[in-house]
Amino acid sequence: MAELGLRPVINAAGTMTVLGASAVPDEIIAAAAAVLPKFVEMDALLDAASRTIVEATGADAGHMTACAAAAITVATAATITGTDLAKVERLPDCADLPNEVVLLKGHNCHFSGEIGQMVRLSGARLVEVGTINRATAELLRGALGPRTTAALYVVSHQTAQTGMIDLPSFCKICHDADVPVIVDAAAEHDLRGFLTAGADLVLHSAHKFLGGLTGGIIAGRADLVAACRMQDQGIGRTMKIGKEGIAGAIAALERWQRLDNGAIGKAQKSRAKSAAHRLTAVAALTVTLEADPTGNPITRVRLRVDPNRTELTPADLRTQLIAGTPAIYVREHDSDPISLLLDPCNLTDAEMSLVCERIEQLIDRADTCPTLAVAR
Repeated sequence: MAELGLRPVINAAGTMTVLGASAVPDEIIAAAAAVLPKFVEMDALLDAASRTIVEATGADAGHMTACAAAAITVATAATITGTDLAKVERLPDCADLPNEVVLLKGHNCHFSGEIGQMVRLSGARLVEVGTINRATAELLRGALGPRTTAALYVVSHQTAQTGMIDLPSFCKICHDADVPVIVDAAAEHDLRGFLTAGADLVLHSAHKFLGGLTGGIIAGRADLVAACRMQDQGIGRTMKIGKEGIAGAIAALERWQRLDNGAIGKAQKSRAKSAAHRLTAVAALTVTLEADPTGNPITRVRLRVDPNRTELTPADLRTQLIAGTPAIYVREHDSDPISLLLDPCNLTDAEMSLVCERIEQLIDRADTCPTLAVAR
């Protein structure tokens, strides 16, 4: 990568798009490479992807887009147009059609883009429910009406984690009003639970935990998936996925079903515990282990920095970790002004050891030479 001017990176942040999302396993690279020099019938390849998505998720059918963010737009559009090609070709001009999409305000998060904007790209009008820390069943019922085309539910560590309506209740309320539910579960391990909870369409990233090439996976009701596929003749054309991405996603889904994710979770937890034990010896740090807030099988390491013991702030520490070689990125989304978070899911034992070593060195150097604590 040096020929492109890229620095080596150690990823202690998680499956972040800004860091390339995932390190793609060899078997998925091989699947993508095998299809790249060939011509294929794309409809047949999408049919194969649908069969694999069905097997992996339990859905009626599946489709693929350029990424999970694109899948939000495509899924929203599908609920507006159905499989009516005349409507598909009109989008985003749909003001005279039912085009309101309900979203809990606490779910309208920023993921390097705004969830609500992905909805509005289809031409839909966003209707937010509640406040950033409170949404009730009564408020949701009141937001559903004759112009509602869909309801979007976001499962992410970046959304409000308290005061929201749980997914099964959300689905029941929406279904009672004959409104389909789309679940954005881009970074979630669970490929089946959201459909079981009542979702009509579930959106996954092909390139985060699955480790595929960049792509978005749509799984759900056959009629809605057919409408998603129709968007490839409309606004979905700008969000299409290539043959290599589809082949990679098929391989990634097949690989995921073979993995012992329980064993992987235990190994990651052991890695986190080892790091926590080691960093507990640093007097300036208070170290705790934290479970993933959305239920993914990940245990992370939170480091709280004591300002009475070091002049190095968490922001200073984060900046200097990135400035080193290799650059070390820690998790920012769940951090706060007095702490930072280490995610073990993309680290080897050796890399985690290096992360700990760099943190120890930076705090020791800052305490020895206080002026270095604020070096940028």
